[in-house]
Amino acid sequence: MSSPLTPVEQQYYAYNEHNLEKFVACFSDTFKGYRMPATEPSTVGKEQLRDFYANHRFNNPALRAELISRSVLGNKVFDHEKIHGLNEQPIESVAIFEIENGLIETAWFYFA
Repeated sequence: MSSPLTPVEQQYYAYNEHNLEKFVACFSDTFKGYRMPATEPSTVGKEQLRDFYANHRFNNPALRAELISRSVLGNKVFDHEKIHGLNEQPIESVAIFEIENGLIETAWFYFA
């Protein structure tokens, strides 16, 4: 059994490289992403994820994530990050990734 850290680390590096295919490969086909406090997912499925990052994130050359801390609890990985390049000042966030079968199945994003 692989570590829940593996897909989270891989997506983090792919995010900072703006490598869309490597990034999307870390997520399950049935992925759901939530921008909290939403109760309904903002992203459903790998194709919607690919479309969003291609058109709203990786087309921004200034975009990068800075990892502040990372914790693991069972099959969940908690990343505290600063996201640079979306606004004039970095945006602080916490992402919780739930891993199933070696891929990111669900993610919850909290923004300061």
